[in-house]
Amino acid sequence: MSATRYAYLGPEGTFTEVALRTLPEAATRELVPMVSVPAALDAVRSGAAAAALVPIENSVEGGITATLDELATGEPLMIYREVLLSISFALLVRPGTALSDIKSVTAHPAAQPQVRNWLAAHLPDAVWESAASNADGARLVRDGRYDAAFAGEFAAATYGLEPLVTEIHDAENAQTRFVLVGRPARPAAPTGADKTSVVIWLGEDQPGALLELLQEFAVRGVNLMLIQSRPTGAGIGNYCFAVDAEGHIADRRVGEALMGLKRICPNVRFLGSYPRAGVEPEDVRPLRPGTSDAEFTDASDWLARNLDGRV
Repeated sequence: MSATRYAYLGPEGTFTEVALRTLPEAATRELVPMVSVPAALDAVRSGAAAAALVPIENSVEGGITATLDELATGEPLMIYREVLLSISFALLVRPGTALSDIKSVTAHPAAQPQVRNWLAAHLPDAVWESAASNADGARLVRDGRYDAAFAGEFAAATYGLEPLVTEIHDAENAQTRFVLVGRPARPAAPTGADKTSVVIWLGEDQPGALLELLQEFAVRGVNLMLIQSRPTGAGIGNYCFAVDAEGHIADRRVGEALMGLKRICPNVRFLGSYPRAGVEPEDVRPLRPGTSDAEFTDASDWLARNLDGRV
């Protein structure tokens, strides 16, 4: 395995590259752009890269399906870190292009919901075509395939384009969450401000099946930060669920919730426990009474005393 290489969703000039460069270790790694999220993650699986940074969620549309699906299938991988990046788009064009000249636009599919209203108001007749990434859309504009691309303003210089309009976003304070993914290993120690990610497959389809799954978290006071259904490919009505929960697998409440899921679900894939980006332990909401590690330990000791005949 190449311990000095980090892959990312490329080409150069993507928001993913910007997010990756916020990590201190990026300064000492060879950063390798890949053509797609599956390609970036496959580089980790094959050993061509030690880790990969990929987008997994945005604040406008929720989970990035390509990443969720790739993490749910194939050889297991693990999330070790997350990065939050504020997102604002620029409309990049070849020099000399006016807004009235634009008949076609392109960007990554995840960008469309974030600029949909602006596009309808300013370029209602422009044809939208999806690109592998926002930076790849800029490359296609440079090559004459499209008239304009929604991408980061920083990508303009890389592809010889000009930002015709900047600060485009339908939602204020839009953010995208990226995750650093590597091969499975022992999770880092809890920090007090952690997140645990899993993919869960439901068992037999029956009334209350999803509720039963959610109750494993609820009765232990584990807050869910994301839950998104994804088709398994096994036919209509067959779904798995990507879940982000507050806490660390080493926390008793989280560990017992995962054990409960493992008892009732045919498959549970652990994707990692890792620090929450931008959150300090003092920022985390207090635990619900009865759900701290000390209270779980006290209850376990009580049960042991009764089993031993000790009052």
